[in-house]
Amino acid sequence: MPHLTLAEVDALAARAHAGQHDRIGVPYVEHVRAVAAGLAPFGAGLRMAALLHDVLEDTPTTAEDLLAAGVPAAVVATVRRVTRQPGAEYAAMLGEIVADQAATLVKIADNAHNSRADRAAQLPEADRARLAERYRAARAVLWPAAAAEDVRTIVAIVNPGLLAELD
Repeated sequence: MPHLTLAEVDALAARAHAGQHDRIGVPYVEHVRAVAAGLAPFGAGLRMAALLHDVLEDTPTTAEDLLAAGVPAAVVATVRRVTRQPGAEYAAMLGEIVADQAATLVKIADNAHNSRADRAAQLPEADRARLAERYRAARAVLWPAAAAEDVRTIVAIVNPGLLAELD
């Protein structure tokens, strides 16, 4: 079976997240597209994983569905690595993610987008503070696990406001 193109994976992600909105009311597909944009310098495979990074966790789609649709096995493996399992502790999940370079880069881009000040400003104060601390703690685990230049490249695209944390 031939593999899907990047455009076909984007369409698959859009269908999977159809009708979903993020915490601030934006169609959810915009989040995964922003994460994928941050990984553009790293190739189509990482962009595909970014487009699909929440599909196993937030939709009825399974890894087997992705493989059957023609998503490359390496992409599905990365998506599985960044998918939080029911009952899993967030810190333990991050520990598993940083053992894999592709998963680490996807999660860095995801964290950068989730940490955007313009998005956080639209959240209730209690959520804003709680999530800011969670994302800050995650960066302390994720960033050292990747090459500094890779982190800088992703952050510059997804959330330039975080660049000061790199200096």
